[in-house]
Amino acid sequence: MKRHDLIIVGAGPSGLSAAIEAAKRGLDVVVFDENEKPGGQLFKQIHKFFGSKEHRAKVRGFVIGRQLLDEAAQAGVKVVLNATVIGLYQDKEVVVKIGEEIIHYKADAVVIATGAAENMVTFPGWTLPGVIGAGAAQTMMNLHGVLPGKKVLMLGSGNVGLVVSFQLLQCGCDVVALVDAAPRVGGYGVHAAKVARCGVPFYLSHTIVKAEGEESVTGVTIAEVDEKFNFIPGTEKHFDVDTICLAVGLSPMSQLLKMAGAKMEDNPRRGGQVPVCDEYGRTSLPGVFVAGDVSGIEEASSAMIEGRMAGIVASEYLGYIEKEAMDGELGSLEEALNGLRQGMFAPENRGKAIEKTEEGIDVSANLLKRGYVADDEIERFPGVTHKKGIHPVIECTQNIPCNPCQDACPKKCISIGSNITSLPIVAPESECIGCGMCVASCSGQAIFLVDEDLGDGTASVTLPYEFLPLPAEGTKGIALGRNGQKVCEAEVMSVKSAKAFDKTHLLTMRVPKEYAMSARFFRACE
Repeated sequence: MKRHDLIIVGAGPSGLSAAIEAAKRGLDVVVFDENEKPGGQLFKQIHKFFGSKEHRAKVRGFVIGRQLLDEAAQAGVKVVLNATVIGLYQDKEVVVKIGEEIIHYKADAVVIATGAAENMVTFPGWTLPGVIGAGAAQTMMNLHGVLPGKKVLMLGSGNVGLVVSFQLLQCGCDVVALVDAAPRVGGYGVHAAKVARCGVPFYLSHTIVKAEGEESVTGVTIAEVDEKFNFIPGTEKHFDVDTICLAVGLSPMSQLLKMAGAKMEDNPRRGGQVPVCDEYGRTSLPGVFVAGDVSGIEEASSAMIEGRMAGIVASEYLGYIEKEAMDGELGSLEEALNGLRQGMFAPENRGKAIEKTEEGIDVSANLLKRGYVADDEIERFPGVTHKKGIHPVIECTQNIPCNPCQDACPKKCISIGSNITSLPIVAPESECIGCGMCVASCSGQAIFLVDEDLGDGTASVTLPYEFLPLPAEGTKGIALGRNGQKVCEAEVMSVKSAKAFDKTHLLTMRVPKEYAMSARFFRACE
């Protein structure tokens, strides 16, 4: 039997974070993961993270994955891949299947960071080839370079459904509709808005009636549902698709903890059956800790902090640091974690209908129902301003924990303040130099640079653009509004790329000046 100070199950963001913290304090740490590559979900995540600098905000997920792996290697962490943990027993004995070999390991402490699995829903035809999970679609696209399908319908409007829908568009898929049985969009409004302005229609209070096809998916029928989720006759809608993508939530993979005899509970707010644990990941089993989605579904930023907490607590449990040192470090980490758990999407607000922002502004009803803020709603938000010359227009309309924009501007044009969930404002006396750093840094792609009057009857709109091929200067096309519909003709004035923009290109288009505050996306003429 092989021995280690600390065994960690799962090489995702929380497991690697726990391993780094423990190894830095001198523990002999091994991490087991059943996959071919470490990093968990991070290497599928090509979008930029939310939060602040401390949370690795505006850094893309796969880059964060590389950073964690480098830190783990420097700290001396041993990561064993293609290693399936099939048992967790008393006295912290771990049984691992590596290839055809079954190996027993013993540890003085164990961190379970097994993450979560995708949920599925059943409907006639749900077993047909072409019905896939959103995570599977991300794996195909972002890890293997395989197109999941040509015409896709997405079921689920949480952050996963919204993010994957946008990534499907980026890789050239036609997303014909985004559907959810819930009456309002479940994920961040900025994620919904960037999908909607690409022309994807939202069907809230709708769900799938059936998938069609003999050998694979050839179509899908959806219908509206009432408040009891019963189909409303006569509301059926048909779409020709070859792929149905399901983003209907995650369930914690807590089976090992149940096997070991940890105290468990069914907690819908945390995603299902989870271990009973304290705020630092201590379970009912002495020396067994948890971190990340296995203890409750949250964002990867939160999982990394929870992992760091678990690694520090395990280090103190084994006597590698003093309790006073542990308490000091946990205090700062807890403050950071609490910052991520504020705002409209805080855990205590799950399932609640939030009608006003923290500033007392009415939440956009259109955003929640159709995925975009209507033209007659947008002006109520503090980041939407009018100035002579070029200036930022910030269409961030919900209280989410994110503030890279205020650090990105060299002229301090944008302010969020000390509360990370406050809506951003444009400083009234500031002077924008048009550098575009705010546009590129916004994780939600919700900032635009606008010059409302170029003096010749036209205006310029600079928008974040993450599609290939990039249109050349002078390319003529159409400008789409927030709803994804044509608002006017447009011409590309410039497309700027820079290392500091981190693959977010700045596309500036010329439009008639009356459309300066409504033109939000560019599509070249075919």
